[in-house]
Amino acid sequence: NFSQEITSTHKCVIVIDQELPLGMIANTAAVLSLSIGRRHPEMIGANIPDQAGDLHQGITILPVPILKGTAASLLTLREAVKAFEPDLTVVDLISATRTTQNYSEYSQAMKSSPQDQLTYAGIALYGRKKLINKFTGNLGLLR
Repeated sequence: NFSQEITSTHKCVIVIDQELPLGMIANTAAVLSLSIGRRHPEMIGANIPDQAGDLHQGITILPVPILKGTAASLLTLREAVKAFEPDLTVVDLISATRTTQNYSEYSQAMKSSPQDQLTYAGIALYGRKKLINKFTGNLGLLR
């Protein structure tokens, strides 16, 4: 079936700046997870009833490892994956979330910053395993 095909051919990873405070790391993972899940609802499994018949919302059918990066390596990664879009879904989050109060301010920060001066807090990647591994296979788990 379709979900078995995805789990054997596709991969999702999140790379986060390991130097961020723990709360920012957690927030970055949450924001990127929500965004990648919205873009790829096929990653979410069906709702599941428990023994009593109560329904529980489906969760991701793919593991989503959180990998460690740095601000510099995230900028390099973001530039490197551009040539592979749209075969690769890329969701990035710049560190402007630390200084902006709402999405409008965040959007303005993104629009007004030169690309080489963007500081990424994290990047989520989804696509074929081989392509994901090409860019992230050498990165360790964020612990």
